[in-house]
Amino acid sequence: MSKNPDVRTVLHAAVSAVGGEDRPGQIEMAEAVAKALRNKEHLLVQAGTGTGKSLAYLVPSLLHHKRVVIATATLNLQHQLVERDIPALKEAARVALGEVPHHAVVKGRGNYACLHRIREGAPDDQGVLIEVPEGTLGAEVLELRTWAEEQSNGGHIADRDSAPPHNERAWRQVSVSARECLGAAKCPYSSECFAERAREDAQDAQVIVTNHALLAIDAIDGVPMLPEYDAVIVDEAHELAARVTQASTDELSAQIIERAGRRARTNISPSTGGGQGANAADDLTDAADALADVLARTEQGRIDTPEQPLQEALQLIRDAARICWSAFPKENAEADPDPGRQQARGMIDEVRKIAERMAAKGETDVLWLSDGRNGLQLHIAPIDVALSLRDKLFGEKTVILTSATLKLGGGFAPIARTLGLRPDDDEVPWEAIDVGSPFDYQNQGMLYVAEHLPAPAREGLTGAQITEIVSLIKAAGGRTLGLFSSRRAAEYAAEEVRKLLPDIDIWCQGDAQLPELARRFTDKSSTCLFGTLSLWQGVDMPGETCQLVIIDRIPFPRPDDPLMSARQRLVEKHGGNGFMTVAASHAALLLAQGTGRLIRRTTDKGVVAILDPRLVTARYGSFLASSLPPMWRTTDKGIVLAALKRLDVAGSSANTD
Repeated sequence: MSKNPDVRTVLHAAVSAVGGEDRPGQIEMAEAVAKALRNKEHLLVQAGTGTGKSLAYLVPSLLHHKRVVIATATLNLQHQLVERDIPALKEAARVALGEVPHHAVVKGRGNYACLHRIREGAPDDQGVLIEVPEGTLGAEVLELRTWAEEQSNGGHIADRDSAPPHNERAWRQVSVSARECLGAAKCPYSSECFAERAREDAQDAQVIVTNHALLAIDAIDGVPMLPEYDAVIVDEAHELAARVTQASTDELSAQIIERAGRRARTNISPSTGGGQGANAADDLTDAADALADVLARTEQGRIDTPEQPLQEALQLIRDAARICWSAFPKENAEADPDPGRQQARGMIDEVRKIAERMAAKGETDVLWLSDGRNGLQLHIAPIDVALSLRDKLFGEKTVILTSATLKLGGGFAPIARTLGLRPDDDEVPWEAIDVGSPFDYQNQGMLYVAEHLPAPAREGLTGAQITEIVSLIKAAGGRTLGLFSSRRAAEYAAEEVRKLLPDIDIWCQGDAQLPELARRFTDKSSTCLFGTLSLWQGVDMPGETCQLVIIDRIPFPRPDDPLMSARQRLVEKHGGNGFMTVAASHAALLLAQGTGRLIRRTTDKGVVAILDPRLVTARYGSFLASSLPPMWRTTDKGIVLAALKRLDVAGSSANTD
């Protein structure tokens, strides 16, 4: 076979190898991606669930003669690409290509085990090296240490996805963050370092798989995390702006500052700086107390202009952290590095940078105060990342974005705007295509809007909504995924439905870990699963276990959401419609994702029930509705109940047979 096969040939070989069939949408997408890579054109591709979009962009990436980065939003998709899709594709393409290009995965440093920490210990808050505690946590840490040494001896890379079962606390005992790392030049185990080896492996790869956050740090922040590349393909691209924002968000609290001060106190010599170093850590702790006092008197929510007491507290922290950092003794190039000191310096410098950013807050950032598990905490984030993406990603590389939900309100413009792209843009031109879906939504799915219900109450679910939920679940015989706008609503609905339908198992997010809840849901078709945002996106539960998806209300952002409200105000300042541009687009995206939980394969059938009449009564309802899959639509409850009963009977008969 030709050593220069075309996209269709390799795609056909790959699809055949995994037991699939050629799909028109997949072929159209693969050829469009190949053309975009070849011509260095930006491309947006909406590819519905079941299209096989992974192979559609992997094949042209493999055939492209320059390095391509593939960035995903979730670890699940990253794992699927690296462990299943790419190896299967390369095996299938080997016949056509003779020799297949190398691929690699690049993750954040904290995803790799650290041999220095494993072999020499981890410092506690006082900077003292600690041993593993006894009990379950200690057993997990010991198992992780043994596993990491085995990986090192076998020449493998010990990353978290392949580690033995463990919790977050155990993993922190065998890993380091980027700021805690000693660096290859100072670490005695740098030649064995898993993170460094992963990056060396990436230097030889033509296809690199990473995540949105690392892509943002590399492309936008200018911190080199990836080898030089020609193009980037962003999967789950509807998440890109949110993930870039998340990667650029900083937090600061009195607790964080106090912890940094404790670490610094044991690592600064009292004689440093003529006595200045002796007081530096104490001054930082005093600054933390000053911040705590100010925050206790500050109203939670968005802070448009920091008042003088807050401004002064932030400046005090900034200055104290700068003095504290300067007070650390200089490292002796010939001596072994001190991991405790390295970590303390990193923490102090991070506190300084964040305080400086907050004290200098301009119009491009939003600052807000929240009260969480760790007490009162300040947050700062960019209001809009569109300009950064436009200049530093689209302006530098060829970018291809794909997702099952890129069209909102029937077009690509709303998503494109959040990414810095404009319609008819001569400076940064782009194209967009919708390759459709293999699903027959009109015949497989029904979209029901409960028009007769009152508009959702601000305080939570109403009795009428609970009655509606019960009647729908009863008709469906269970088989229900309930998507709620808040944890409180999900828990209340679960509690009430359990009382009224005692023979049906109702599980709620929080009753167990999500993988365990998903297993329970799929093991027994009459089971119901209620939850919040993590169930709206990325959950794949095909088959008769999910024949009814209930959405309690249109998922608009909360009016007091600091980031969303700041974005709306920015749009309005420039003469736009803040509600439609920000709130309605956000709701449309989540509705499309939530609705997409129903039909996951060509044999799936069922109903999506939205208990919010505004979808058909409000002016913005048509924008939201046009963002959803083209299911058959009705407001007639009788039709819906009859359809669910038929599906229940058919499912029960199939199980009996």
